[in-house]
Amino acid sequence: MKVTNLLSVLATAASASALSINLMSGLNDQSPMISPATVPTIPGGSPITYCVEANYNPKNDLVDIERISIDPNPPVVGKSLHLEVSGDVKQRIEEGAVLAVEVKLGVIRLIKKDFDFCDLLSQANVTVSCPIEPGHLEVIKDQDLPAQIPPGKFVVSAHLYTTGKKELVTCLHTEITFGRK
Repeated sequence: MKVTNLLSVLATAASASALSINLMSGLNDQSPMISPATVPTIPGGSPITYCVEANYNPKNDLVDIERISIDPNPPVVGKSLHLEVSGDVKQRIEEGAVLAVEVKLGVIRLIKKDFDFCDLLSQANVTVSCPIEPGHLEVIKDQDLPAQIPPGKFVVSAHLYTTGKKELVTCLHTEITFGRK
């Protein structure tokens, strides 16, 4: 399996989601933590949700997610994945924004790495590039999923930060289980 291919798919999904999704929840916000039972769903039926962690509340994000949809849902190994994301960006996203991604296969951490969000966008073959100005944004992305993805439960978290990791922009989470053919 090429972990970089899987990471590319998941990071693209997370980054595209993140950029059109939600920006900036303050790390020192006094809002209550969201519990797993009360995590707001993201319209569109995709397996991408908001994170459930201390000091994060998606209501404080600076971008409103309207919808995230994927097809096929759930994703299928060896097939093309179609992603559509729409939302309203409330604050400009500058060069130097950081996407911190962690990918686990079960309990085994495959990747924990910070990426330059704007570089990811430029490599993702989407019509969005940095700086991203406030306003409505739609991202559509097709990505082939490698046939070498092993069976198992993949858990991905993606934290988008402003330049220099000064403030958390949004936090997204997904869990996808790939079976054997």
